Amino acid sequence: MFKKLLKIMPWANKDTNEFIIVQLNDKIMPLDRGDFYEEPLNEFLQKYGYGEVSGGGTMQSETGEIIFCDIEIMVYKNQSCEQIANGIIPFLEAKGVPKGSAVTIEESKEISFGKSEGLAIYLDGINLADNVYNECDPDYVLQELSMLTGNSGNLQRYWQGETETAFYFYGKSYEKMKAAITEFVSSYPLCKGARVVQIA
Repeated sequence: MFKKLLKIMPWANKDTNEFIIVQLNDKIMPLDRGDFYEEPLNEFLQKYGYGEVSGGGTMQSETGEIIFCDIEIMVYKNQSCEQIANGIIPFLEAKGVPKGSAVTIEESKEISFGKSEGLAIYLDGINLADNVYNECDPDYVLQELSMLTGNSGNLQRYWQGETETAFYFYGKSYEKMKAAITEFVSSYPLCKGARVVQIA
């Protein structure tokens, strides 16, 4: 029975299948990546018989900060990689994939995509007065900035390093998000000296 099953499932041997790699310019945590991107994408691929999500990974800097993440797609036999790529790009863009993302077909053709822009704010974790760290709450900063950038209710993206803590936000316009947080950042003590950077 197992041999018969293999005959009607020609994609079962990974050595003979083609692959698509989706690189997401998104500083999303691995578990959240699975829930937010991989599971819905796999359902989409299965629905049309295109293939399946076969893996994923996260690229980090030496400090541990996320740079980007990958999703590997195994394409079923007799399916067009380019057709599938043209299908998954609008699907992922509808989920807010940031600019600077890319789809690579069999390590040869790369297609750039993404519509959202990204803003990161890096809070100084070592140079402020002790009373600032004792009296101010980084969770409050994240909550307020999420509201101001239109990210309330969305996934929380963050990183805590040895000298800085970063919060990441995505939306239609980096400049509009930056303008929306300027007053709060300039007035809240924990944001003193914070770096605001465009990440997408």
